[in-house]
Amino acid sequence: MAKMTAADKYAPEVVPTSDGSHTLFIPALGEHYHSFHSSVREAVHVYINAGLLHIAEKTTDAPIEVFEVGFGTGLNALVTALAAKKAARDVRFSSIEFYPLTAEDCSVLNYCDHLEEPEATGIFEQLHAAEWEESVKIHKHFSLHKIHDDFFAREFPEGVFHLIYFDAFGFRAQEEFWSIAVFEKCFKILKPGGALVTYASKGLVRRNMQAAGFTVEKLEGPPGKREMVRALKPN
Repeated sequence: MAKMTAADKYAPEVVPTSDGSHTLFIPALGEHYHSFHSSVREAVHVYINAGLLHIAEKTTDAPIEVFEVGFGTGLNALVTALAAKKAARDVRFSSIEFYPLTAEDCSVLNYCDHLEEPEATGIFEQLHAAEWEESVKIHKHFSLHKIHDDFFAREFPEGVFHLIYFDAFGFRAQEEFWSIAVFEKCFKILKPGGALVTYASKGLVRRNMQAAGFTVEKLEGPPGKREMVRALKPN
């Protein structure tokens, strides 16, 4: 029998969520990439409704600069690209990922079937075909810069982003991502008045955000979760 490799150990499995939209599950970590209750509805609720639309109302800046911690399956980038096109608001989307999924891993995901947007499939394919470490124009109102690096090691200029999508694996699997030091780094790279949104609402996480300088709002959570968090950087 062939010896199991690290790639085999962390190979993702496709799992349907409660509304039929897919997520990926990593057995070795015991973690899903998205909510088991609904991957698509969670992405729209947390990152678009509580994040992008909030910032779009607060600023006339163009483009809106978004930074994502964890590119993952590309779902958050996809719903953002669709929202930017619908609203005709320019968005420049940067996303960092240390362990990228393969195009094959993502080709079986059925997000586009559940979004019911005719352009979703083409955009999703473009997102995954885009070269890493380059700014790629996906459509008139949306560009993507995928960063293949370790978030802890990468240096970013201060005060450049309006919005952070914080989509790391949960506290149980990646406790180091939910520390004061990480939120201090996020705080520094946000513009004054900027926001960080995440699906998480754990008390320790909120306290770590506050210790980093954020004002923390608890909001109604996506399907299956009572609460989520929007953390604001004061003006």
